[in-house]
Amino acid sequence: MLQDSLKLKGRVGIVLNDKDGNVIDTQHVENLVVNDGLNFICSRMKDTTQDAMSNMAVGSNATAVAGGDTTLGTELARVTLTSTTVSTNTIEYVATFPAGTGTGALVEAGIFNAASAGDMLCHVTYAVINKAAADSMTITWTITLTAS
Repeated sequence: MLQDSLKLKGRVGIVLNDKDGNVIDTQHVENLVVNDGLNFICSRMKDTTQDAMSNMAVGSNATAVAGGDTTLGTELARVTLTSTTVSTNTIEYVATFPAGTGTGALVEAGIFNAASAGDMLCHVTYAVINKAAADSMTITWTITLTAS
């Protein structure tokens, strides 16, 4: 008997730059595709009644992520995705938080399909990144689907 076992794996890369463009912090962490995200994927396989993922948010709540999460613990800022790229079995979401946006002690991020509220696809927590008002930050979120 032939069986497929589909798996989603997310990897998040975060780069913080100072006002002059110098890299002052980088992190790479694994993420969780939350239950709403799994439901979103199944819904999009049926039709396009749910809007595509379009925004990324950052926040300041370090509570461990869970499958039932629908929002960040404490959202500080949300921006429109800079780019979305699909290639073999992967989708890559990129967002830039410019100077003055999403400042503070950041420890969580998520992908959503709306500028406010909306469906959450993924949620991640990470070691604190202290983003000053003049700093910019880019988050690259890669999700890979495999069958084994």
